[in-house]
Amino acid sequence: MGLLDGKSAIVTGAGGGLGRSHALLLAKEGASVVVNDLGGARDGTGAGSTMADQVVEEIKAAGGKAVAHYGNVTDEGDVKAMVQLAVSEFGKLDFLIANAGILRDKSFKKMTHDMWDMVINVHLRGTYLCVKAAYDQMLAQETGGSIVVTSSTSGLLGNFGQTNYGAAKAGIAGFARCLFQEGLKYGVRVNILVPTAWSRMTEDLFPQDAHLDEQLSPDKVSPLVVWLGSDEAKAVTGRTFLVGGNDVKLMSWQAHTLANKDNKDVPWTVADMGKSVLENYEQWPKGIQPTPVEFN
Repeated sequence: MGLLDGKSAIVTGAGGGLGRSHALLLAKEGASVVVNDLGGARDGTGAGSTMADQVVEEIKAAGGKAVAHYGNVTDEGDVKAMVQLAVSEFGKLDFLIANAGILRDKSFKKMTHDMWDMVINVHLRGTYLCVKAAYDQMLAQETGGSIVVTSSTSGLLGNFGQTNYGAAKAGIAGFARCLFQEGLKYGVRVNILVPTAWSRMTEDLFPQDAHLDEQLSPDKVSPLVVWLGSDEAKAVTGRTFLVGGNDVKLMSWQAHTLANKDNKDVPWTVADMGKSVLENYEQWPKGIQPTPVEFN
């Protein structure tokens, strides 16, 4: 018996890395899985069926149920067909993991419009289209469901050379924090994954001699993600989870008062505002430090 017996799930970008790991573990826990992957390169170029097919074969060889889908998450028609594939093959859709993504890293000085647009399109628009189609299907079923979107520390904390990627990932987090509030009415929960994992997408961003491929294996991120699709997690929504290796953290925001007086009072002067803001500067939480990575 698995925690997801009888459930139907979609994982986008499931041909490798985190998506593959999610799909394999979903199937192991009893879910029927639509394995979506365009089959392109890390930068979004190219396409093919091999990557998705290989994951489907792995699942079937282990006794699970899966079907491949090769559509592009930026194409509305492809995304709707992906959701309908889940329904036609497995009768319903219970769980969506929006994972597909690409990288086109470059310092902002050398960023081109094409680099910006492509990354925003795949990550932010692609997540929107997939979630919209899945959400609509879940509402039509009237049985609720689970959606996990994939953000990043680049979007929530920052990273050198990833203004396009960070903007998209921050947008995904903001999107989910709004949507979960609407989903409460329908039993559709929406959570945010912020992963740290060694994969084709990230392998050259880590030190090459630290053996982090094992320590930060995608297989260590997937248990939390798959659990979020189970009935045990029905009360969990609107949350942001940082997962790296075997460490899982819940991210919550804190506000630190820097200047305060009665709202009935007159506005601050600029000089007084500056004095108040800087008064306890040494006690401020430490800011994010620049990433020690060189980019061309």
